[in-house]
Amino acid sequence: MSRIDAQPVVEISKLWTVFQNGDKKAVIHKDLDLTVERGEIMSLVGGSGTGKTVLLRQMLGLETPTQGDITVLGKPAAELGKRGAASRVGMLFQQGALFSAFTVLENIAFPLRELKCLPGDLIREAAMVKLQMVGLSPDAADKMPSDLSGGMIKRVALARALIMDPPLLLLDEPTAGLDPDSSDSFCALLRSLHQGMGLTVVMVTHDLDTIFELSTRVAVLAAQKVIINDTPQKVVAFKHPFIQDFFLGERGQRAMALLNHAPPV
Repeated sequence: MSRIDAQPVVEISKLWTVFQNGDKKAVIHKDLDLTVERGEIMSLVGGSGTGKTVLLRQMLGLETPTQGDITVLGKPAAELGKRGAASRVGMLFQQGALFSAFTVLENIAFPLRELKCLPGDLIREAAMVKLQMVGLSPDAADKMPSDLSGGMIKRVALARALIMDPPLLLLDEPTAGLDPDSSDSFCALLRSLHQGMGLTVVMVTHDLDTIFELSTRVAVLAAQKVIINDTPQKVVAFKHPFIQDFFLGERGQRAMALLNHAPPV
């Protein structure tokens, strides 16, 4: 393994995030440390206001922390925000964030068109490949976002996030709003793409089924920092009030039972 391969994909050290509202300050992150290794699927979980989505946006370079360091793929995350992250980091926003005036294919192709360095026929071909990669037929290419189901919107947004073949994929609530069958199908798609493309994935999710189905590690945000970052099984065993409430309630036991193919306790 080369030194580049051995290097963590994301390194966060002594991160502080402080929001100022007039004379009031809200400290969201305080001395937060986090490392994401190459090839893993990490889930970020935490209560409301713990700054999970903020952390994703900071990894993408869209927001700057108050202090501390964020390195993504060996470079400061701030450089991603300045130069554009599409070629190195793909982002799937919670509601898909598709352009309502663009067709499905135009949405997928948008990052490539912005580069202005490829002919139109090659861009269209690349977008069609990604369309089919996420499980949609060529017939969907000319549809408008208003014609799509929630599951299709997620898949189109995922295709757009992957159009540049980025090594790192960030997901904000990827299965939110999906019915159980669509959620299961989307998880299966993510697992297949993760393996087939060699992706590193960081996702914010509240969905316990998704966490147990996909995560190699789970990072729990509480008390303004990451209190544990480990396998789902070890996180569940960690003694903390949030973990007790989140993972060991009825839904958590049901999700773990399905994972272990055993009846709930």
